[in-house]
Amino acid sequence: MTLPTTMRFVDLPSFGAPDVMTFATGPVPSPKAGEILVKVQAAGINRPDVAQRQGTYPAPKDASPVLGLEIAGEVVAVGEGVNEFKLGDPVCALANGGGYAEYCVVPAGQALPFPKGYDAVKAAALPETFFTVWANLFQMAGLTEGESVLIHGGSSGIGTTAIQLAKAFGAEVYVTAGSKDKCDACETLGAKRAINYREDDFATVIKAETGGKGVDVILDMIGASYFEKNIASLAKDGCLSIIAFLGGAVAEKVNLGPIMVKRLTITGSTMRPRTADEKRAIRDELVAEVWPLLEAGEIAPVIHDVIDFDKVADGHRLMETSGHIGKIVMRVS
Repeated sequence: MTLPTTMRFVDLPSFGAPDVMTFATGPVPSPKAGEILVKVQAAGINRPDVAQRQGTYPAPKDASPVLGLEIAGEVVAVGEGVNEFKLGDPVCALANGGGYAEYCVVPAGQALPFPKGYDAVKAAALPETFFTVWANLFQMAGLTEGESVLIHGGSSGIGTTAIQLAKAFGAEVYVTAGSKDKCDACETLGAKRAINYREDDFATVIKAETGGKGVDVILDMIGASYFEKNIASLAKDGCLSIIAFLGGAVAEKVNLGPIMVKRLTITGSTMRPRTADEKRAIRDELVAEVWPLLEAGEIAPVIHDVIDFDKVADGHRLMETSGHIGKIVMRVS
């Protein structure tokens, strides 16, 4: 296969609003040992992309500075030592950067086959949210069958994924969302109760719904402004898993007593700094545990909108409004 030497990509000459993004031409990257080169057919737009564009989420030193953390497309080159993929394989992948481009290099251990019956757009909606939810909700927080979970931001890409996975693995699901339409969508996906945080206090509702017991796990992307209410909403031996700080990163004058009395665990992580081996371990569990559910149609990514590559700024504006339900995907080629 003869590859072009140059490609189009979304450039970020400065930080700022969506319009700072421009298109540029640069060299097609070459895969190193353990990597694959993917001709990108579709790419997801995610909040970390918005944060990187704004200058608050820098790329790791060894990663591409180009935006984009999840892609789907065709393998067009393989690096030394890669045996699990071959030329022509359709894959989706969690990228360390560089996804907003016509070609993207990713570690082979972060790539997954398309679920049977999936096209590139549908497959591109999987990696970022499924890696994040699986690692934080199941591996770290240990959610298991028969437990209860509260998922904040239930209508987001993370939220719609978490609802379906938690429900599929036998948990009772509660969520927060910001409108009736979003709450209805969450309940359709499997939430027992969706709480409109603009109208109701979620801690009060959780207390009533659980008979005062609280939930076993909370998946939180809000941070400081929800911290005390999250602690109040957890059952004994519960776990708070923090994955973002949309409501601030510094919680002041917090009463630590309930953490000790209820033997709570507080954990948190971001995906991007994890090692290649850590990400491969998540990938392997997803293929074994989750891909069969996708192929059986028991769960599926929720896609709000599909935009053209040239409309990337529109995708970022939509993300910033929080008016979407589910994922925003960009068709690249």
